[in-house]
Amino acid sequence: MIEKDLPFSAQEYQRRLDKTRAAMAKLDLDALFVTDPSNQHWITGYDGWSFYVHQGVIVLPEADPIWWGRNQDANGGVRTCWMTDDRVIGYADNYVQSTERHPMQDLAERLTGMGLADKRIGVEMDNYYFSAKAMQVLREELPEATFLDATALVNWQRAVKSEEELGFMRKAALISEKITDGLMERVEPGIPKNEIVAEIFRDAIRGVDGAWGDYPAIVPLLPSGSDAAAPHLTWNGREFATGEATFFEISGCYRRYHAPFCRTLFLGKPPQFLLDAEKALVEGLEAGLEAAQAGNRACDIAAALAAPLERAGIERGARCGYPIGLSYPPDWGERTISLRAEDETVLEPGMTFHFMPGLWMSDWGLEITESILIKETGPAETFCNRPRKMFVKD
Repeated sequence: MIEKDLPFSAQEYQRRLDKTRAAMAKLDLDALFVTDPSNQHWITGYDGWSFYVHQGVIVLPEADPIWWGRNQDANGGVRTCWMTDDRVIGYADNYVQSTERHPMQDLAERLTGMGLADKRIGVEMDNYYFSAKAMQVLREELPEATFLDATALVNWQRAVKSEEELGFMRKAALISEKITDGLMERVEPGIPKNEIVAEIFRDAIRGVDGAWGDYPAIVPLLPSGSDAAAPHLTWNGREFATGEATFFEISGCYRRYHAPFCRTLFLGKPPQFLLDAEKALVEGLEAGLEAAQAGNRACDIAAALAAPLERAGIERGARCGYPIGLSYPPDWGERTISLRAEDETVLEPGMTFHFMPGLWMSDWGLEITESILIKETGPAETFCNRPRKMFVKD
């Protein structure tokens, strides 16, 4: 008997399944095929670095879900999924990266055996892990089936976090704080960036008391000087230099749950324009936190942030946040709500966001961010507790 180490209670998994089935019913789906590894994990608990091959979860209106994937990864399924072992099925290895056959042929055969060959099946069409070829093969193999776009159907069910999930995010936040404290202590002129990143990973994986560190869905981002205009640069062997600001975008991760956090460090004496930008950004952050209340809208946060920035002559032109929680590479966002002027989604207690108003100008950048929780009443709670400022080592 294989002992399972499930992250959550049986009641929590049933809650998630009930929400997913209710969303399926609104689309009159007979089955849902989930390929996003975050959604697979959220529904079943499956956890493994196997998302580079075709795999997924079949959600049915009544019977327990089925995890389907490569045979060798089914061994991981029986160890991490809450369902009984017979609900974990694998396909032969000769389907993997083959020019003669495709794993979706095996899936189509399984769906036919379940009586779904002519039914309404939802698939996540706009997903990192579901290819155009996969959709083509499914259509060819199941010509009588009706395929509907169920992109983000499960993602939306994840928007409001349970207390169990929030507990994991708070542990991730403690790791984020540890990483940030280490950065501020260690970064000095002349130290190569890769050496600092090595310490980031050391702190991230070692974790804190009561919370071991998992791998984050995004690697550390830390551009300096004029490169900080580009928000998604990683690192190299370049040395940190006096007279430059570096922003650090990192996240602790505990059992796949994240709490992203960004702070900027300036080595030397900051120029006045950067100090002015810091002041406006912090003012906007605090206004946004005040607006981040249940019953308000996502766009209200964006508007509150924008006002002091506009007064300072700063135009961002980008969204300022997104939902967070459970995730796998390549992104720790949940790909539903956006904190921006066009999004009128009403905020609910239990929603969690990375409030991320980074400034990326033509030749400089500045990031001061917070991961937040929408509360029952009052302004948002911040998961991390570190000074809301640009740090300076002069």
